[in-house]
Amino acid sequence: MAIIGKPPVIAPPPDAGEEQASARLTAGRWVLTATILGSSIASIDGTAVNVALPALQEKLGATITDAQWVIEAYTLFLAALILVGGALGDRFGRRRVYAAGVALFALSSVLCGLSQSIHQLIAFRALQGVGGALLIPGSLSIITVFFSPGERGRAIGTWSAFSAITTALGPVLGGWLIENVSWRWIFFINVPIAAAVLTMLFLRVPESKRVLSSGRVDWAGGVLATLGLGGMLFGLIESSNFGFGSALVISSLVLGALALVCFVIVEAREESPMMPPSLFRSVTFTGANVATLFMYGALGGVFFFLPFALIQVYGYTATEAGASLLPIILIIFVLSRWAGGLTDKYGARVPFAAGTIVAAAGYLSLALFNGDGSFFSTVFPGVSLIGFGLALSIAPLTTAVMNAVEVGYSGTASGINNAMARLAGLLTIAVLGIVILHVFNGYLDAGLDAASVPAEVKEMLSGERIKMAGAVIPDSLGGEMKVRLEGIVRDSFIGGFDLVLYIAAAMSLLAAAIGFGTIGRKGGG
Repeated sequence: MAIIGKPPVIAPPPDAGEEQASARLTAGRWVLTATILGSSIASIDGTAVNVALPALQEKLGATITDAQWVIEAYTLFLAALILVGGALGDRFGRRRVYAAGVALFALSSVLCGLSQSIHQLIAFRALQGVGGALLIPGSLSIITVFFSPGERGRAIGTWSAFSAITTALGPVLGGWLIENVSWRWIFFINVPIAAAVLTMLFLRVPESKRVLSSGRVDWAGGVLATLGLGGMLFGLIESSNFGFGSALVISSLVLGALALVCFVIVEAREESPMMPPSLFRSVTFTGANVATLFMYGALGGVFFFLPFALIQVYGYTATEAGASLLPIILIIFVLSRWAGGLTDKYGARVPFAAGTIVAAAGYLSLALFNGDGSFFSTVFPGVSLIGFGLALSIAPLTTAVMNAVEVGYSGTASGINNAMARLAGLLTIAVLGIVILHVFNGYLDAGLDAASVPAEVKEMLSGERIKMAGAVIPDSLGGEMKVRLEGIVRDSFIGGFDLVLYIAAAMSLLAAAIGFGTIGRKGGG
């Protein structure tokens, strides 16, 4: 006889939980692989392009200002629109927007590789920046949504470690391609990686989004941010050509500043702002982002000028200059997951502060031990300290930012933090470009006067000053005079680069102080 009552409960097979755990573990591996490879094409490209700058000076006749624009055009659109990219992912699907960014980055990479002039390359680098603005915040937001808070620090540490090891291919492979094939292949190499990422995304990575039916994309904020940063950047970089007294430079700086003021006003009134003011009520979120500015500002400024020093001053080949960064990448790879585990267990404040202090010591080491001599006695100690410092800093900083906001705002938070990192490099390269050129010219004038160089020879060199260490000394001057002038140019660049390194060390120490004073404090995440 049937007994009427509650339906019988059918117990799941004993191994159902194990199967679910195994499936989630497998899915997590695909999520990490797709996000690591996708974000790495932007990182690989960035480090490879830095190594290629001296070659671009030679092959396309680029000045230092042109070289700055090759980096800054990309960084400008990345920094200005990365906030829009993060918000788009939250609204319309993180996987979908991430995939669009990967595809656009691949297309623009092909166009960069086909460029026939430095100005074409600069334009297509700007398009690459738009693609990067879509893909970079998506990688971290996908990880943040998929992994629980208890798993997130270690997952981000894994992302940092493997992103670092793939990034290691950038300068080494880029240097080899520049020497043996062509600088164009540093862009073409992105295409097969992008194809693999797109395949994984649509076959293995789940979609996620925060539905905001009444929200809209903050295009006004994106336009104002681009105009504001672009105006400031143009004024700073072109001041090297026209001087700060130029009407063009002054108007560019003023209009840029006005656009940034309007941006702040719009964000305060916008219904769905790309940079929500409410997020900055968190002491941790605000402090971590300010610390990001100084930490990545120091890194971006040093790594822009380091290839010029290694290749044009100390005689490294492009491959050797790229390989000189390997200690940084390998140390980050080995230690980032460990640093992520420390963050899960002890919090982010102390590891971050310790890491930025160690990085500052690395910058000082590079300034004190110039590259004359073997790599292991000059460059290696500094880059190793920088690598150890970054390994301690990156995962704690990123985790502090992402844990300081609700999961629904993960894409926006990632976009803001990445924007701060890119903005740091954007402004630092522009400002330090002014500083190093000013110091270079001062040392050069003093050296030419001390060597009693004739006025007509000084006049011949006037057009080469903008190239700094890449200045070409005419063979017509004779062997002895040419050697003497090359030595003066070399010493002048070293003087300017050393000042850049001291400024970077100070910025890194300031980042440590800000992070230690704000991360994890009351009001933080």
